[in-house]
Amino acid sequence: MTESPHSFRTRAALRADLAALGVGASDAVMVHAAMRRVGRLLNGPDALIGALRDAVGPGGTILAYTDWDAAYDGLLDAEGRVPPAWREHVPPFDPAASRAIRDNGILPEFLRTTPGALRSGNPGASVAALGAQARWFTADHPLDYGYGEGSPFAKLVEANGKVLMVGAPLDTMTLLHHAEHLARIPGKRVRRCEVPFATQAGVHWRMIEEFDTAAPVVAGLPDDYFADLVRDFLATGQGAHGSVGEAPALLVEAAPLCRFAVAWLEERVG
Repeated sequence: MTESPHSFRTRAALRADLAALGVGASDAVMVHAAMRRVGRLLNGPDALIGALRDAVGPGGTILAYTDWDAAYDGLLDAEGRVPPAWREHVPPFDPAASRAIRDNGILPEFLRTTPGALRSGNPGASVAALGAQARWFTADHPLDYGYGEGSPFAKLVEANGKVLMVGAPLDTMTLLHHAEHLARIPGKRVRRCEVPFATQAGVHWRMIEEFDTAAPVVAGLPDDYFADLVRDFLATGQGAHGSVGEAPALLVEAAPLCRFAVAWLEERVG
């Protein structure tokens, strides 16, 4: 049976959806997307990336949280180190080549490999950026506490950027790890992990320390508490709802969200 041409979404149609939602010229937008929910696209995920580029224009920047697809956590000992027998088998992190983690869907890897995109140097907290401020967003990403000061997440707040959710669950809003870093609350979980880095001189191993992002930063919060936090933020009347293709979409301002999240955390567990 022949597919109806009306079943496809185009780059131009997606751009119109983004504009209606509030994505505008010179915006810096961090996007989380469940591409299967967007519908059938001409040119696949690149159509959404192109629509975002059209919406923000030459002065804007698109960002996505990449992490990296290392998958060696099961080798780590109690101190976060890789046993000597396994060290030569763990591929080192290379910002220009290492794959984005698959848990975040396919869009981050598509953005990372788009010509002109750059990727920050903290493996687990790495972010890909494309556009006018891509170099600024990705430069000098701290290796320890990579969701805190000086990170692409902190810069998104500083730049009055936005977070776009396209069919993605609310509990996947990565910016909230920056709020966890900033919140003055006791008992934050800390994770230490040994990471191999690709350098011109060979593989360099380094221990990295970070507030734990695999679980709530403190005990007593639900595993998906980010979703509760975002819903409480939206209940204040902030955020714009719409659709991008067939997917429900949400656009929020990064700075107000982060301030709200810090206060939310401090009020409940501070």
